[in-house]
Amino acid sequence: MTSIVIPAHNEAQVIGRLLDSLVADSADSETDIVVVCNGCTDDTARIANAHGPRVRVVEIPTPSKHAALRAGDDHARGFPRLYVDADVVITGADVRALVEPLDDDTSEILATAPERQIPLAGCGWRVRAYYRVWQRLPAVREGLFGRGVIAVSKAGHARIAALPPLMADDLAASLAFAPGERLVVGGAGVVVHPPRTWRDLMKRRVRAAVSTAQVEQHQGPEDASARTSVADLKALVRRDPKLLPSVVVFVAAAVAARRASRKAIRAQDFGTWLRDESSRQN
Repeated sequence: MTSIVIPAHNEAQVIGRLLDSLVADSADSETDIVVVCNGCTDDTARIANAHGPRVRVVEIPTPSKHAALRAGDDHARGFPRLYVDADVVITGADVRALVEPLDDDTSEILATAPERQIPLAGCGWRVRAYYRVWQRLPAVREGLFGRGVIAVSKAGHARIAALPPLMADDLAASLAFAPGERLVVGGAGVVVHPPRTWRDLMKRRVRAAVSTAQVEQHQGPEDASARTSVADLKALVRRDPKLLPSVVVFVAAAVAARRASRKAIRAQDFGTWLRDESSRQN
């Protein structure tokens, strides 16, 4: 049985659309869904419980994604295992496509993730420009992070279970696997709702800058990185000169986020979660 662990902190606005999608085209015996409401003060637990016995709800008092993931592991029943953010949308068919490479005992693949679908309608022009560049970056295309979904085999789970509690848990998980051990499954997709405003985009980018710095503090100098290089951006513009204005916006966002993140990094503040709300609007 495939287990799906969904950490959720005050996700009443979005948890229903994810659960509706997951249960719509999968059998009762096919998936084990565990929603871990961590420190919730809204109706997340009630909405999740309304989806019937297929969805088990665990409530913990601490508003911590890491604690929620560990609690989900304690209650999950099977492998392969998926970790799914509450604010994305993925179907039962996508889940089946993700676990297929992990069910093969002869496969070297330990972790999979779906292709991103980022609906940019309704987003400000600078947000659209940013994502036009971000989605084309090699590290973003090849890594498992930034998708809101990671699936692991039992052996893959042992790899990520050994990681320390990190804000960028998906980035750390992606970097824990060599390129030959991880796979972005072309036959699976996930809808990742982007921030609609520049202000909310900056919240995400500052959080990403802080969390990336934390991950790098736990790595050796020889370890892989997901940072964007100047060479990556130059290569994009050479291939498509029309991207130049978007690259300017991307660089402006990166510089602003790095500056805004310095105080938190100096203070080793890796617990303040800057959350954008515009991506959760219906």
